[in-house]
Amino acid sequence: MKSFGETLPIASCGINCSVCLAFLRERNKCPGCRGPDDNKTISRTQCNIKNCEVFQDGKSQFCFDCGSFPCARLKRLDKRYRTKYHTDLIENLKTIQESGIEVFLENERSKWTCSKCGGTICMHEGYCYSCGEPYEK
Repeated sequence: MKSFGETLPIASCGINCSVCLAFLRERNKCPGCRGPDDNKTISRTQCNIKNCEVFQDGKSQFCFDCGSFPCARLKRLDKRYRTKYHTDLIENLKTIQESGIEVFLENERSKWTCSKCGGTICMHEGYCYSCGEPYEK
C-alpha cells in the first residue's frame, strides 16, 4: 500500500487516502487529505469535515476528538462509503481510537492488498490499481 511520507495517510473522517482513486492515479495526483492542497479538487479543499471547527485548534486529528462524534455530516459520508465502497468510516475511527493507528493501518494493508500481485486495490474502483484484479470482499 502506498503512503506519502511523514503525512498520516488517514483523513480526519476515517478514509484511507492511500487506497483512494485520486491518490493512486498518476495524473493530477492528490497528496491525500492531510497533504498540501496542491492538485486537490475544490471538493477536497472545501470539504466540510476537513474544515470542521473541531480541527481548527491544530490538536484534534480525527472526528472522534469531537463531542458530537459521530455528527450528521460524518454519518451521511459513512453511509455513502459503506454502500458504495465497502468502507465503514465510523468503524475505522473507532478502531483507530481503541487500538491505535498502527493496528488500523495493518488491518487496512491486509484488506486492500491484491492477493494476485501485491498491489493496492482502489476502494473507489473496486480492483487492483496495478494488475486489474477485482476486489474480493
